[in-house]
Amino acid sequence: MIGQAFFQHALLAGTAIAGAAGLIGYFLVLRAQVFTGDALSHVAFTGALAALAIGVDPRLGLFAATIGVALLLGVLGRRGRPDDVAIGNVFSWILGLGVFFLTVYTTSRSAANGNAGVSVLFGSIFGLSLSQAVTSAVVALVVCAAVVLVARPLLFASIDEAVAAARGVPVRLLGFVFLALVGACAAVATQAVGSLLILGLLAAPAGAAQRLTDRPYRALALSAGLAILEMWAGLALSSTVPKVPPSFGILAAATAVFAAAVIVSQRRFRLLPH
Repeated sequence: MIGQAFFQHALLAGTAIAGAAGLIGYFLVLRAQVFTGDALSHVAFTGALAALAIGVDPRLGLFAATIGVALLLGVLGRRGRPDDVAIGNVFSWILGLGVFFLTVYTTSRSAANGNAGVSVLFGSIFGLSLSQAVTSAVVALVVCAAVVLVARPLLFASIDEAVAAARGVPVRLLGFVFLALVGACAAVATQAVGSLLILGLLAAPAGAAQRLTDRPYRALALSAGLAILEMWAGLALSSTVPKVPPSFGILAAATAVFAAAVIVSQRRFRLLPH
């Protein structure tokens, strides 16, 4: 299957996307901002449908909507860190817009590309062309590089925001930078697993990594590594069993790894002296 062009494209884009999702997901879990990732996954759906409704490349809508709304959430929060009330209000508004653009798209333009809406929802990683795969991989690698660049101050601000601010760390700016990276990651990951399932790729590897080690940098690397391995496992499963959609295979692998990590961590806790 490695000799097939569609699988090579999926492997190229999927590996980079999974690495970015693992790195971003670790900080989402650490900063208790998983709900932000969930909200931006629905923003990705709305943005892509808006672009389809007006007849432009859905990727333009994806990135404009997710990054724009991510920064808006930062403005509504404190020190670039949105709270659940702000996220919930924006979330409901975005879902309403999504319904509107879905209606516009299905009544006016769906005949031209009837599968586009489904691809946005559930991903179409095996349908990526070489240029699309390269673009996705480049964007994901830029996200990875940016996360690594800000990892140290972002870790400090995530663990103790007040002390970090007192030591001169630009906490608010870091919050906005991180939200923009989350938005970009959500947009590029939509092509791999779809807007409905992005949260699983963001949260499951990071949650497993945090249960397997309490060392931040080791957990960060482990989260990215697990996400990549889960991506490979899902692609291999879907390619071997064609009736299994790649999104399901990827998320099934992620869920299985997370469940195993929970079991291992619970057994380790029981073995510790009390």
